[in-house]
Amino acid sequence: MVEWTVETTPVSYDSAVQMMEKRVDSIRSENGVGELIWLLEHPPLYTAGTSAKSSGLLHPRFPVFESGRGGQYTYHGPGQRVVYVMLDLRRRGPDVRAYVHYLEEWIIRTLAHFDVFGERREGRVGIWVDLSRHGGSKGQEAKIAAIGIRIRRWVTYHGFSVNIDPDLSHFSGIVPCGIAEHGVTSLKALGIDCPMSRFDSVLKEEWGRLPFTSRR
Repeated sequence: MVEWTVETTPVSYDSAVQMMEKRVDSIRSENGVGELIWLLEHPPLYTAGTSAKSSGLLHPRFPVFESGRGGQYTYHGPGQRVVYVMLDLRRRGPDVRAYVHYLEEWIIRTLAHFDVFGERREGRVGIWVDLSRHGGSKGQEAKIAAIGIRIRRWVTYHGFSVNIDPDLSHFSGIVPCGIAEHGVTSLKALGIDCPMSRFDSVLKEEWGRLPFTSRR
């Protein structure tokens, strides 16, 4: 059984990473500490993934943290649901591509509850929205969810973030995930009012429907 923890106040990035590192070690050692899905928000900050380039940091208006996750620069802040996923892939299938696919599917299925059609894009990380479905111009699209993972000896951590109602101007300090030609959006920007608790409830509901969630 996967443990779920929801934080009610913002968690500092350093504290979150330290907690994840300890949890991953405990899961790996099989000392009775189980897998965890951790839902939280961070104070405004930028993180640099392992593929980050200096050109991706345009204006460091918030603290910048080096991160061991994959990907480039991303923003975290209030109004954004951050989901850190600590799972033992030795028991779920040691396949990184499949793991990322299921994270994407989880986000897509969750967004569908709010009449948002999230999509994958070839060559781009994350989940995207065709804005023409929401009053935008034809061909206009924006990212609504970012994915950045790390795996240590087949135990996962870090995860993804979904924009519920963050201050989208905060993304202007970076090139989000290294993609300059497309913007970012949120449920709120798409005209959808969604309490964080409601989003969490749907997220948990859809987790239980993924075939990946069954352990071997």
